[in-house]
Amino acid sequence: MKKILAFAMAAAMTLSIAACGGNGGSASSNKGSQAGGSVSNSGSSAQPSGGTDISVYTNAYFAPFEYYDGTDIVGVDVDVMNMVGEKLGRNVVYTNVEFGTIIDTVSAGKLADVGAAGITITDSRKELVDFSDPYFTSVQYVIYPAGTMTPDGTDGDVSYILWSSLAGKKIGVQADTTGDIYVDMEINAADGDDYDLGRDGMLLSSGAEETRYDSAQLAADAVGAGQVDVVVVDYLPASYIVEKNQGYECAALYYPAGVDGAAAPFPTEEQYAICVTKGQDELLAAINGVLADLGEDGVNDLVMKHMGME
Repeated sequence: MKKILAFAMAAAMTLSIAACGGNGGSASSNKGSQAGGSVSNSGSSAQPSGGTDISVYTNAYFAPFEYYDGTDIVGVDVDVMNMVGEKLGRNVVYTNVEFGTIIDTVSAGKLADVGAAGITITDSRKELVDFSDPYFTSVQYVIYPAGTMTPDGTDGDVSYILWSSLAGKKIGVQADTTGDIYVDMEINAADGDDYDLGRDGMLLSSGAEETRYDSAQLAADAVGAGQVDVVVVDYLPASYIVEKNQGYECAALYYPAGVDGAAAPFPTEEQYAICVTKGQDELLAAINGVLADLGEDGVNDLVMKHMGME
């Protein structure tokens, strides 16, 4: 089984101990700054694909990869795309949209050239768009009210909850994200079903239910309101939510030993990449060039900056 990329875990180990253990933080936004280039932020419109501007569709509720700082969209993905703009000498325009519309819009190639929103590579998405080299490996995490769950084990310094511990629970997710895909598959997929992610129904017939929300924060708010029991979302957004909202804890979501022949429990994980309209070879090469220049350490530094841990 793949293991979490070392830099991804090292980048947030301190936060994992503090944020996922819960604290008394407020719900105020993390502050970050955009990196370089001629940049425009937009909440409602984008430039046509193929023009002078690079039109980027994102979902600005997925900190630290993209989030609002006042009226500006900032984050790790924004910093990366600003560097791409500098490299190509082109302006970058950001548009906040529902996450589930990004792949189809970029695929159509009319309103957006790029999708940058902590997007996970899947086989079905690769049929529609071209992906950059992966730049971050994430793990799904479970957010729950402090004291209501006990982790099933530890993997080094990481506490984890097994899928079986979610049996019978009402699970909140951000619609169309990897957490949604995983939870849907584990609740509904029978053995032999075709799937991008998931392990064929770990929660099948367990009584678990899924509820979709427009953002991970809204899903977490639903936990506080008693509408769902837990939230499943990527690691860094989970840590950010627990850091900024009182009364929550989180732990990694793991598959048990024996699944896919694994000798030990292993994380529910995926790789992030930036997507472009098929045929945008120069743009894709520029994105891959920026990611190569940054390397693991550079991406790590951006994550740390936008988590407020510089």
